[in-house]
Amino acid sequence: MDNNILGVKLDDKLLHRIEKLSNRLNRTPNWLVKQAIFLHLDTLEKTLKSNKKIENLNNSENEKYLINTESFSQPFFDFAQQILPQSHLRSRVTRSWSIAETKILPKLLDLANCDENTEQKIYKLSKILVTGLRKKKKRYNREQIIQDLLQEFPLSSQEGVALMCLAEALLRVPDINTRDALIKDKIKNRNWKSHFGTKKSLFVNSAIWGLCLTNTIIQKYTEENLSHALNKVIKRIGEPIIRKGVNVAMQLMGKQFVVGEDIQQALKNTQNLEKTGFTYSYDMLGESAVTEEDAQSYMSSYENAIHCIGKASLKKGIYHGSGISVKLSALHPRYSRNHYNQIMSELYPRLHTLTVLAKNYDIGINIDAEEANRLEISLDLLERLCCEPSLSGWNGIGFVIQAYQKRCMYVIDELVDIAKRTKRRLMIRLVKGAYWDSEIKNAQIEGIEDYPVFTRKVYTDVSYLACAKKLLSQANYIYPQFATHNAQTVASIYYFAGNNYYPGQYEFQCLHGMGEQLYKQVVGKNNDKKLNRPCRIYAPVGTHKTLLAYLVRRILENGANNSFINRISDHTIPIEKLILSPISEVKQIAQKENILIGASNPNIPAPIHLYGLERKNSIGLNLANENVLAKLSSDLFKNKTNKWKIYPKISGKIDTGPIKIIKNPANKNDIIGECQQATIQDVESALVSSVKGIKKWASIEPIKRSEILQEAANKIENNIEIFIGLLVREAGKTFSNAISEIRESIDFLRYYAYQIKNLQNKDYCPLGCVVCISPWNFPLAIFIGQLSAALAAGNVVIAKPAEQTPIVAYKAIQLMLDSGIPEDVLQFLPGSGKIIGEALSKDQRTHGVMFTGSTQVARLLQKNLSDRLSSNGSPIPLIAETGGLNAMIVDSSALTEQVINDVIISAFDSAGQRCSALRLLCIQEDVADRTLHMLKGAINTYNIGNPEHLDIDIGPVIDKNAKFKIDQHVSNMQKNNYVVWQSEANRNYSCDLGNFVLPTLIELNNISEIKEEIFGPVLHVIKYKYEEMDKIIQEINSTGYGLTLGIHSRIEEKIDKIVNSVKVGNIYVNRNIVGAVVGVQPFGGENLSGTGPKAGGPLYLYRLFSDRKNENLLSLKNLNKKDINKIYRKKIENLSIHFLEWISMNYPELEKYCSKFIKMSKSGTTCNLIGPTGEENNYLLLPRERVLCLSDNEHDLIIQLSAITSLGGKSILSHTPISQKIFSILPKSLMQNIILVPNWKREHVNFDSIFFHGSPEDLKDILKFLSERPGPVITVHSHAKGTRKIFLERFLIERTISTNTTAAGGNTTLLNIA
Repeated sequence: MDNNILGVKLDDKLLHRIEKLSNRLNRTPNWLVKQAIFLHLDTLEKTLKSNKKIENLNNSENEKYLINTESFSQPFFDFAQQILPQSHLRSRVTRSWSIAETKILPKLLDLANCDENTEQKIYKLSKILVTGLRKKKKRYNREQIIQDLLQEFPLSSQEGVALMCLAEALLRVPDINTRDALIKDKIKNRNWKSHFGTKKSLFVNSAIWGLCLTNTIIQKYTEENLSHALNKVIKRIGEPIIRKGVNVAMQLMGKQFVVGEDIQQALKNTQNLEKTGFTYSYDMLGESAVTEEDAQSYMSSYENAIHCIGKASLKKGIYHGSGISVKLSALHPRYSRNHYNQIMSELYPRLHTLTVLAKNYDIGINIDAEEANRLEISLDLLERLCCEPSLSGWNGIGFVIQAYQKRCMYVIDELVDIAKRTKRRLMIRLVKGAYWDSEIKNAQIEGIEDYPVFTRKVYTDVSYLACAKKLLSQANYIYPQFATHNAQTVASIYYFAGNNYYPGQYEFQCLHGMGEQLYKQVVGKNNDKKLNRPCRIYAPVGTHKTLLAYLVRRILENGANNSFINRISDHTIPIEKLILSPISEVKQIAQKENILIGASNPNIPAPIHLYGLERKNSIGLNLANENVLAKLSSDLFKNKTNKWKIYPKISGKIDTGPIKIIKNPANKNDIIGECQQATIQDVESALVSSVKGIKKWASIEPIKRSEILQEAANKIENNIEIFIGLLVREAGKTFSNAISEIRESIDFLRYYAYQIKNLQNKDYCPLGCVVCISPWNFPLAIFIGQLSAALAAGNVVIAKPAEQTPIVAYKAIQLMLDSGIPEDVLQFLPGSGKIIGEALSKDQRTHGVMFTGSTQVARLLQKNLSDRLSSNGSPIPLIAETGGLNAMIVDSSALTEQVINDVIISAFDSAGQRCSALRLLCIQEDVADRTLHMLKGAINTYNIGNPEHLDIDIGPVIDKNAKFKIDQHVSNMQKNNYVVWQSEANRNYSCDLGNFVLPTLIELNNISEIKEEIFGPVLHVIKYKYEEMDKIIQEINSTGYGLTLGIHSRIEEKIDKIVNSVKVGNIYVNRNIVGAVVGVQPFGGENLSGTGPKAGGPLYLYRLFSDRKNENLLSLKNLNKKDINKIYRKKIENLSIHFLEWISMNYPELEKYCSKFIKMSKSGTTCNLIGPTGEENNYLLLPRERVLCLSDNEHDLIIQLSAITSLGGKSILSHTPISQKIFSILPKSLMQNIILVPNWKREHVNFDSIFFHGSPEDLKDILKFLSERPGPVITVHSHAKGTRKIFLERFLIERTISTNTTAAGGNTTLLNIA
């Protein structure tokens, strides 16, 4: 421990006490000192308030202990300074973030319970309210029309989802072509006719008729002539009637849920209900701020609204007059825990200004609730606000809390404490919560220990009642505002509050357009048979363009099958079921399902069991949780002084190699350690040992190997802080990137361990010794991914890490050896690629190479392996993943805010140093200028600097050479007069000690102008016209790369067209294009981007066997297969049957093999891989497009053609007498899939793979030729003459399509199972 803590020099005695106690608490000494100061300040403040004398301290005496903090530097010191001290109440709030439902719900039940007499009263009043709603004569106003439509087209139906998507996107689309395409996409081929009914309203039947008519017209005409045809039908109407009609319908829905397009209009529209006793809280609509310009715009909007509301309120006061609700994420584009200091220095003054303004008018101002990871920072802002002298004694400050958060009850305790300490009464709005589906998804993605929200809606209802009681019990400090649309909840609160109601005791709240009918029975005098309780309407204000996100959220809430508003309109649901007490319902569920009170929803697996009980999800760290941050800081400090000294790890004696100093790429003065480089002698020793280890490891049963890999995964997970520290310092990773990489490495180990668990050694033969050469950009994840797969398959491994990042790899090797892997089975050779990689790949004792890196190095490895064969006469396998020119196509139907977020993550996260990173943004010109303007503004909010600081978003590039190459590319583009933009904001370069590159945008005229992958934070941009989509796809394919591609569009037909046209391994729809998850989005590219198979996919291990008994793909057996490629599968089957018939006539002795291939073929198979909710991850198997078939034996050539035809691929035959003979007797029906070329060695002959039968000498000649041929690495699958055992998967390509199914606004499936 250092003698300098927070810039104060400590004596040894005090130092020892602090160190001892901090170790017991598992916290850093810095945290302990800050916490002590925090608690002592409380004591001092209380002493001052009691007027007790405090002894003056001698300043000059104390100054000698101060040190110059500017010269003080050590790893993760700044991180430790950012850990916040916590009060007892706050600590309980944070601890309860993900508390088990079984632990918290019994407490809530006890609190929510009431006596039998009160229960009966609640039941009677609930029944009166619900009966009143149902008996109310239908008035065909906007509200009833919308409710009838939502009832008719629920979100559990395809039609309902289609209409929701249309509502979300149509109004923002600027161009007519895209609007028409969107309407066509959502209306076409839906089952509208089934919705007709005699009992339905005229409006609903008219709407259905219109949709049916539209569907009929759309099916008749193509997109190109649709508008022309419609205009021909309605010559007198300038704009197509469908477009006009749907626009009107969307605007109608907007008016239902939004009170006005501006605050002046809103105030006018609310006058009638105000006269009947309702009050309002206005919300200025809009998404969270993406740029500082957005934040300033929202700020102005709020200021203007406060002035208007204040002037209109006529000094009615906070309880009787209207108020305003403020969304903090609208006031700052980086509203998150890691930007805490920025929030306090930049956002807080804005919040303070608005609050003072509201106070001047005496109107209430409520801080709206947002996601769980923003709760603590919102509480800090609230507390600071309440402590302001300028706001002393004013009770108009409000805060919103969410009952669906498990810790809501404890949040109330802290709010009461704030109110007491600042001597005020807080307005607290209790809501059930609006981000439930995204909270579930986020917890699954991040691997958090449990959900922050309840998994059953009824648990939220219980929590609401319990929290309502708690709020009502603190009348002196809390003014409760109960926001609910549920009649049973209203009745419960009415009786919880008691009979002695007084104005200002509490109020109800509802959303505009959703709850007025219920509250018309509540607001008003008892004489008028009303409950005489106040209701405030939450009233959104905004234009049709700004209302989209809010509109969809309201549609989701109304349309969800379990919502009260949906159920009240469904007269098939009995009233008794609607008014059932949630307390009774919870007990009924426990009894019916024979579970504990509070047991989680079985349809929502805990994050750790996302992939089932047999394969655990890796555990993440919640970097918004102060307790997690404090522990991480402590753990990082424990390891901070380590100066690593690492060596080769081989079974034999280590030679004395040169020493390489490993520096932090963000700070050249931070020496992480030193690495002794391996020598040629070390290579020889490792290879000698590996030969001895082959039989030993291959003889261990797969179940035992699986257990060892599982143990290695657990060890890495238990040492996560060591790996975080190394990845941040050695690889320049941000904390979130480091955690993600560690989790990926753990997932690899568990995935391959799971895959081999049920295998038997007698059925599989490993390759032998596999060399794993990993890159610096993922020095742990790819490193572990390679060697864990090779080890799982029974191979011994020699691992060569990247030169820049050997230490993190060394630590991983240590833990894997500690897990039970023998030393001669897993060996580690750090050093130069040119020396160590070259020597290993050229040696006869290497039986396979796994490589991730550049295409150029992959080609060198191919050349090194080309002059020899394995013991069974096959080529030495090379699995190479080699990067790409990854593109994202954005059309004008995409939501700009989503596009911006996904582009920044895809292009600039990890400083753009990902194989999958976005290099080329193709954006429709109709939205290009606005999108690029917002993109630049958003980039300028990102912090660039040393990632040891929690608030850094973009770290360094790996070394000086990388920086020089990127800078040179940018400079060349500027010299050639391209439009180049670089971010200038938020740099924290620490005196330029690191290798930093500014995020850069470069506008191109044509895709062909980008010649190679620039591995860094540089994004090239192309603008395209609506009609140029085909051209864009063609140009992307023509680059030759095929790793990742993104699509942002709401038009499914367009998405399908792109997906089916591009030659790319991983396709991402309406989401970012990075962060492929093991087993969920198997990763790997095509053509120049890699050889396949995909890492983390079901075929990967097969390539690491030299032979296997069963030719079938057993790894696909347990996957969830989807029958979505029926037409494609049928086409393959028909082609295969034609081929079989031809073979039976011409080569009857080979018919049985052809039949076997047809049965074995998995081409066209689509599997749905299990992943987080709100995503659809499809895994497709497709044939390699062009397979060159080579053999000088007629029957072998027929076998090849038979195998490739069974997959639906095209066979290329090179002209020989044998191939000419076969081709001459082929029927025309087969000639489309079999192509004869004069000479396969000519440059213009393209093929993806080679299928060879023949002699070793001929095979070597082919391998030598391929190693010298420009282009991608071509794999040869060879067999001895007469071999009939064929592994068909080697002639397949894998595609992964990952779709964000919640892009249009919410998770309809999840909402309906709560």
